[in-house]
Amino acid sequence: MSKLIKRILFGLLGIFVILQFFQIDKTNPTAPEGQDFITVIQPPEDVVQILKDACYDCHSHQTTYPWYTNIQPVGWWLKGHIEEAREHLNFSTWAAYDAEKRAHKAEESAEEVGEGYMPLKAYPLTHPEARLSDEQRDRLVTWFEALADGRDISKRLREKAPLNSTKPVPAHQNLPTE
Repeated sequence: MSKLIKRILFGLLGIFVILQFFQIDKTNPTAPEGQDFITVIQPPEDVVQILKDACYDCHSHQTTYPWYTNIQPVGWWLKGHIEEAREHLNFSTWAAYDAEKRAHKAEESAEEVGEGYMPLKAYPLTHPEARLSDEQRDRLVTWFEALADGRDISKRLREKAPLNSTKPVPAHQNLPTE
């Protein structure tokens, strides 16, 4: 190996080591009490589980940062991605959205999940619990569509029983209307 290539490689290694001193802030913002999507909307347990497994890490103030966020520049990239995701949709501040914006966010969520854009293709590679089956994807889409329409979601979900269950969804799980 030539001297020039060795110098370049040592220089790159030095830069990589120096980058490790500039870590991201992994502190989640304080979530306003009583504004979280799950608290406000009270979706069925199967929907809650899907949301927590596939959505909440990027789209809420409940992010769990994986070990590889300690490696820069990977951590910077992920932090930027999470901040952008929260700008588009933040389940932790759901109640702060007005009724029209909530309906729009629910409609967009149904589209993104239904078309396979969410969760992002790379996310389930390191988060296997976020791999949505066709049944789970359909469940979320149905649920978000009903939420977007402002319809009595319990009626719509009785047509499709909760995942892994033969019981209908209880009637008390209606959507709040404004």
